[in-house]
Amino acid sequence: MNKSVEFFFDLGSPTTYLAYTQLPTLCSQADSALVYRPMLLGGVFKATGNASPVTVPAKGPYLFQDLSRFAKRYGVEFQLNPYFPINTLLLMRAVTGMQLHQPERFRSFVDCLFRALWVDARNLNDPATIATVLNEGGFDPEYVLALTTDQQVKEQLKSTTEEAIRRGVFGAPSMFVGNEMFFGQDRLDFVREALA
Repeated sequence: MNKSVEFFFDLGSPTTYLAYTQLPTLCSQADSALVYRPMLLGGVFKATGNASPVTVPAKGPYLFQDLSRFAKRYGVEFQLNPYFPINTLLLMRAVTGMQLHQPERFRSFVDCLFRALWVDARNLNDPATIATVLNEGGFDPEYVLALTTDQQVKEQLKSTTEEAIRRGVFGAPSMFVGNEMFFGQDRLDFVREALA
């Protein structure tokens, strides 16, 4: 392996979903490792004074139109989630918990939740819907829910979020190659160049 890409992400970001669909192939082609760094985007926004671009009335509709263009270019399914924005605290604790306790199932777990949010447009603000989505994906909702209350899991998510903020992250997706940061799914070409 050459270099690695640290991928700071939160499930609630549609741009992050698009980056997530492309990074494994990009890293494989560059013979580089992809390091998943789940963080809490709400915590990043609060610390940096940033906000989702959809909160800007003129920008919101354009953003989703643009994301649809990128999804078409990438050849991936994408649908605007009518329940957006999603409160991802529980989800990102679950993702962190799976990374810590069932790393072999981590990717399929993240796949399951990204698909529910940005392909099937499910309401993951609703605990009952989350349980249904997990069951459908072959995950035990009770086990996953228990992970979200685990102190080690909570501390890990908090620690990664604080690290992201210290390193200059203000939104998602944020990717690092060494100390160089690249923000946004439309910066993947720069990530590829940095790995070359």
